Amino acid sequence: MSTIRPATVADAAGCREVYAPFVRDTTVTFEAEVPPVEEFEQRISRALERFDWLVAELDGRIVGYAYAGPVKERAAYRWSCEVSVYVAADAQGHGLGRTLYRELFARLDAAGFRRLLAIVALPNEPSLALHSAMGFREAGRLERIGFKHGRWLDVAWLQADLGPESGPPPL
Repeated sequence: MSTIRPATVADAAGCREVYAPFVRDTTVTFEAEVPPVEEFEQRISRALERFDWLVAELDGRIVGYAYAGPVKERAAYRWSCEVSVYVAADAQGHGLGRTLYRELFARLDAAGFRRLLAIVALPNEPSLALHSAMGFREAGRLERIGFKHGRWLDVAWLQADLGPESGPPPL
């Protein structure tokens, strides 16, 4: 059984370890090089300033993480955020991505966020299935927008709602 908890900058190396195979071996992320631990420390710090970053631990090892960040920097976007989740290969298939997302989304909802955006490099059926199960719907698609591992890739923009559909955002 894994434990979900808020991340700290001390979790940077563990998060990097989960993320590195996605960078090196897949087109799931468009990063070409695995970021150094210091970059992960900065990413976690930035996320925790206004959004959130959670980690999943199993037997003292980080096996997954989920986080939120800005969609855009303009003030009108402040009630929306972009979310991502990564789960280590040996921890996949047990609902950990859903568990991380459920906790993250509850925290974002409590903080007043109302719209979630996920950007999924295609093809990626497992990610599309996860996001669909979490209430996301396709909001758009960018064709041949990224190039990695010798091929052009499409990106799906997915959107989900938190909180009420209408009315002013929380103050």
